[in-house]
Amino acid sequence: MGTLYIVPTPVGNMEDMTMRALRVLKEADLILAEDTRTSGILLKHFEISNKLMSHHKFNEHGTSASVVQRLLAGANVALISDAGTPGISDPGFFLVREAVKAGVTVITLPGPTAFVPALVSSGLPCDRFVFEGFLPPKKGRQSRLEALAQETRTVVFYESPYRLLKTLQQMAEVFGAERMASVCREISKIHEESVRGTLAELVEHFTQTEPRGEIVLVVAGADAKEQKRHERQQRKGAQPDEEE
Repeated sequence: MGTLYIVPTPVGNMEDMTMRALRVLKEADLILAEDTRTSGILLKHFEISNKLMSHHKFNEHGTSASVVQRLLAGANVALISDAGTPGISDPGFFLVREAVKAGVTVITLPGPTAFVPALVSSGLPCDRFVFEGFLPPKKGRQSRLEALAQETRTVVFYESPYRLLKTLQQMAEVFGAERMASVCREISKIHEESVRGTLAELVEHFTQTEPRGEIVLVVAGADAKEQKRHERQQRKGAQPDEEE
């Protein structure tokens, strides 16, 4: 029986590729890639010419069964996404689940992922946190934010630069304009930047400065005072409290 390897790839800088990841990719019988064009550039850079097959969110339900059969027949398969760790807001979960159900050994290599450096660099508590990934683009977005309003742990989101300003505005309305947050963009790339401040300050900043690149948004959790205020508002029919 073969092994399914989940292999993280750089989110920005090619130097973030680990020696172990390179060895696994070179030795794999088959490499599954979210986008063969994007991954082809990476593999060419490291002179890896193993067989490459497309595996993404639109075909993973159809291809996973045949991949599991290859694994059961003894092939070693490596899964990579366009950047970062597969399965973290990227394809991977379905194949891993099917492989585990079939009794295949699954090994995930440690390596690059965008939200960890963004969280640590934010200056917000990172001993306990919640990873939310991408918010729903439309339906369910407001209700999801409202459900997180009382979350006391630091909350981490991925966001598109095209929706960032709208998201910050909505968060300021739901979480409170004075809630602290950090916007980290272009992690491990030349123009990496972290902008920190209250949600109101971030709204002002990104109203004046167009956001670009891959973005991780880190938001402070609610404190006890905010929780009590939120609970009172709910009891009063969501009417705002007077200043305490």
